[in-house]
Amino acid sequence: MPYRWTTDTARAGAQELTLWPHNSLPPEGLAFFVLVTFGMITLPLYGVLGTAVFWGLLPFLMIAVFGIFYALRRNGRDRQILEVLTMTPETIRLVRHNPHGPQQEWHCNPYWTRVAMHDKGGPVPFYVTLSGAGREVEIGAFLSEEERKALYSELTDRVAQAAHAP
Repeated sequence: MPYRWTTDTARAGAQELTLWPHNSLPPEGLAFFVLVTFGMITLPLYGVLGTAVFWGLLPFLMIAVFGIFYALRRNGRDRQILEVLTMTPETIRLVRHNPHGPQQEWHCNPYWTRVAMHDKGGPVPFYVTLSGAGREVEIGAFLSEEERKALYSELTDRVAQAAHAP
């Protein structure tokens, strides 16, 4: 799963949840894919090598390869999201590091924090939110449906533990 719970032994009762989206194509895979695509897309050019048709097709094929490369790079940059939820007996703090733009923060007392799952009506099915301090914030919207269900269950238990910690 693309999230991890850690416990801070220096601070009693402190837990941290780090969430990130799936990144199925590492930089090496991107380079390999673009290189193979380039090789495959140039195969038809070998039959017309040395003719005017070659120079007519070449710019369009290179634009197609560049378009694929640009789209995959842009997707990778847009998925550089990191959400960090820190829970102590005194406070719950969520920080979302966005790929483009400022980071977003939310904090609340664990006793007043409510974890909710919206089966329908959210941007994705089984949408998980935290509410408290007059705001409702999403968490893990980029996770798969099964992962959001598991996250909801874990968050519900851990928030309840943090709220009732001595």
